[in-house]
Amino acid sequence: MNVFHTSDVCVAHPDISYSRDYLDFGKGFYVTPLRTQAEKYAARILVRGKNPVLNSYELCFDKQTIRYKCFESYNEEWLDYVAACRDGRAVIPYDVIEGGVADDKVFDTVDLYFSGLMSKTDALRRLIYVEPNWQICIASQRVLDENLLFVKSEMLVL
Repeated sequence: MNVFHTSDVCVAHPDISYSRDYLDFGKGFYVTPLRTQAEKYAARILVRGKNPVLNSYELCFDKQTIRYKCFESYNEEWLDYVAACRDGRAVIPYDVIEGGVADDKVFDTVDLYFSGLMSKTDALRRLIYVEPNWQICIASQRVLDENLLFVKSEMLVL
């Protein structure tokens, strides 16, 4: 599968140790199969005064040979997992996690839930109507090294 990662540098050899903590699915190297999503993320890099670079990869792994989790929708399990990861409470038992992004469309609802201003039930009622953007978090350096092949990087002009 073709996947993308937007950065301000070419990332030919991803290293999980550079990942930030407290992300949606915890520490890991994040990619998306949606080029348009990766290109939209480039605007955040431009705001920081840097030039966005779109890195392209081929990702191929056998779900039966790794610890794999896929959140098919914004559901209660996804919300609990993201909450635990963003609070630093999650112990990530997976090598690869796939699912929706807590992006701008979703984050206001998630933030209200995290802060206790919205119940889980109300948050899930709002999220059911949102079509998820998609992210894949590779949380194992071994799986990353063995299953992600760098293809190219290109400077994005927005």
